[in-house]
Amino acid sequence: MKVTLLGAGSWGTAMAAQAARHLQEGDVCLWSRNSQQLEEIKNTGENSAYLPGVALPKSLKLEASFEHAIERLSPADLLVIATPMSGLSETIANVLRLAKHPLNIVWLCKGLEPVTTLLPHQVVEREHKLHSHGLFHSYGALSGPSFAQEVGNGMPCALTVASKSSALCDIVQNAFHHGNMRIYASDDLIGVELGGAIKNVLAIAAGIGDGLDLGLNARAAVLTRGLAEMMRLVKAAGGRPETCMGLTGVGDLILTATGDLSRNRRVGLALAAGKSLPDVLGGLGHVAEGVLCASAVSSLADRLKVEMPITAMMCDVLSGKLAPKEAVKKLMGRDPKVET
Repeated sequence: MKVTLLGAGSWGTAMAAQAARHLQEGDVCLWSRNSQQLEEIKNTGENSAYLPGVALPKSLKLEASFEHAIERLSPADLLVIATPMSGLSETIANVLRLAKHPLNIVWLCKGLEPVTTLLPHQVVEREHKLHSHGLFHSYGALSGPSFAQEVGNGMPCALTVASKSSALCDIVQNAFHHGNMRIYASDDLIGVELGGAIKNVLAIAAGIGDGLDLGLNARAAVLTRGLAEMMRLVKAAGGRPETCMGLTGVGDLILTATGDLSRNRRVGLALAAGKSLPDVLGGLGHVAEGVLCASAVSSLADRLKVEMPITAMMCDVLSGKLAPKEAVKKLMGRDPKVET
């Protein structure tokens, strides 16, 4: 089988390396719109801008032509969209305009579309209606607790592919379930995608708590009550709350809220240190999805009448309405209630 990955950031590069280690030479293609970046990867054998120190398989094919990256795929192959959430709509629209036959499509991004509060699969369905030319494409999300640097280095990792198509799940497992990576299958797209979005917001909250030296008790409280918020919203949105107890919920939450490689946690730490959000984001060099989707998660919760106090406070901190210490005081000052 052939695999094309669109987007040569850290996660796209890491997953391209994972597939290329086990498929035949030239079967895995990594596309980037930045031809200079591809030339550097070709010359040095690594993506120094996004995944420094990781030696990429020589069998990995590099492609600067978007058209060629899509046209190389047959109906039995796999297309992986590895752009941030902000690039999903444009990328999937361009793919569907070019597609001459049905494609198997999976995306790696986590978050909600800011203005519409749509989940990734809902964005894809919207673009599918506009640009698919009557073709039916199989699609799904690949998510779970994973740092690109560790995956790039071949360290153990477990992910979940979520799709209504069991055939697509099989294709994704064939592409990536090798070596130190395990791929589990699910049909709960809503639960998997919402878990991946909400955990990023909660990781910022956990980072703020750690940055303010509130202690391990406070971190445990944030993660536990944050998980309760996640489960409430998933249920109200039509997903299965029990999905939140798996890799894409509590698994990803623990990793992102406690791991030093987490960009969202680093945002929280920096905000607690008194840095402004623009300065924090400018120093990251990569996208922190929790910053981009916090307001959308809160808006979705309001629309579905779901109480999410930690998420709401994070929106106020990120918008500059509350300082981190004030947000903590407000959360701790809430009236007592029954645990649900």
